[in-house]
Amino acid sequence: MRQVNREILRIALPSVVANVTIPLLGLLDTAIAGHIGGAQTIGAIAVGSMIFNIIYWAFGFLRMGTSGLTAQATGAGDRSSISHLLQHSAGLAMVIAVALLLLQKPLCVLAMDVIGPSDDVRVLAESYFYVVVWGAVPTLLMMSIKGWLLGRQDSVHPMAISIGVNVLNVALSLMLVFGLKLGFIGIAWGTCLAEWLGLGYSVWVLVRKYRKDIADFSVATMFHLSDAGRFLRVNNHIFWRTLIMMAVTTFFLSVGARSGDVILAVNSLIMQLFTLFSYFMDGVAQAGEVVVGKYCGMGDRTRENETLRNLFAWGILIMAVFTLLYVALPRQIFSLLTNSTEVVDAAMAYRWWCALIPVCGVSAFVWDGVYIGVSRTRAMLMTVAVAGATFFALYYVLPSSWKNHRLWVAFLAYLAVRGIVQTILWHITEKPEN
Repeated sequence: MRQVNREILRIALPSVVANVTIPLLGLLDTAIAGHIGGAQTIGAIAVGSMIFNIIYWAFGFLRMGTSGLTAQATGAGDRSSISHLLQHSAGLAMVIAVALLLLQKPLCVLAMDVIGPSDDVRVLAESYFYVVVWGAVPTLLMMSIKGWLLGRQDSVHPMAISIGVNVLNVALSLMLVFGLKLGFIGIAWGTCLAEWLGLGYSVWVLVRKYRKDIADFSVATMFHLSDAGRFLRVNNHIFWRTLIMMAVTTFFLSVGARSGDVILAVNSLIMQLFTLFSYFMDGVAQAGEVVVGKYCGMGDRTRENETLRNLFAWGILIMAVFTLLYVALPRQIFSLLTNSTEVVDAAMAYRWWCALIPVCGVSAFVWDGVYIGVSRTRAMLMTVAVAGATFFALYYVLPSSWKNHRLWVAFLAYLAVRGIVQTILWHITEKPEN
């Protein structure tokens, strides 16, 4: 048990550190924008960042699909598969990145039309988009590389890559904006250049530490995806799962936005607390991807089940800590996030929904990591489809007099159903499906 716990913590802790650190560094971009302009520059950064967050979230399978399959190949000692998985993932990342570059104009127009910023913000946001989009190649390639490194049981270098890129982003933006006097567009160039430098570091890590694994690396193998059937099936399932999750999130945000400024602010506060909880649970999930995947590849069902029990133990511990905090100190926590008494008072009416977020979400996070580790991604897709249907059905079935409360009931049910369905499916069949 001690060995399994050490393996879990070795993967989870660097992930948590990166998850907590990166948003804090990201706030500095907003701060830079705020010091060179007013609401328009801050809004443009928010709009531009939102667009790329959505785009890259949609292609998150490049990391998740790669990590689980690589962990299995590592456990099985299959060096050929280990090498080919990195090449296939990198090849797919390149194809997607080139498509984004070719379609940048219609993508930008569509995004701006959907978001609908003011004319002044739109002009700045478009200029930001057309620079940062040239970082699509390194960004997507780094997603593949970080997933592969995690699958190779290396969580330190992915953490270093993530934090390093964000530190470079801040440093380069400061230099370009204030040193070279480029103004707002300097922030965009700082972000783009940081991604390329981050890719350079990532390749250096591969060459320095994993030279044997990349010895047969070739362009032909990268783009010969016809022999990567399982890899593509896994990523296809994760992609469609992500789209369903995006639909739920987008609907949640849009309904909140139409409910007035105060309710929008309240929902944003509580979502920040959900995000904080997810930073810690993502560490457990990534440990599940890597450690369970390794033992799955080794065919060691005893260690696989022991890892599963330990993952849930850590998840329940994190859930208990966050639930206790959200139950005991709701007003104090809300007050840390805003100095608006009106918003804090309104948020207190939702404090019990806030406290239930860790309880409803813990199983979903743990199972997601485990299912990726054993490549049971079709079941993940089915689970999110059922949970998404539950979300929309509940929202429209519950009395409209519940107002914003029915949105939160539906969202909590969505989280809980994901965990419940995955638990049921795990006990129906315990063999990888792909």
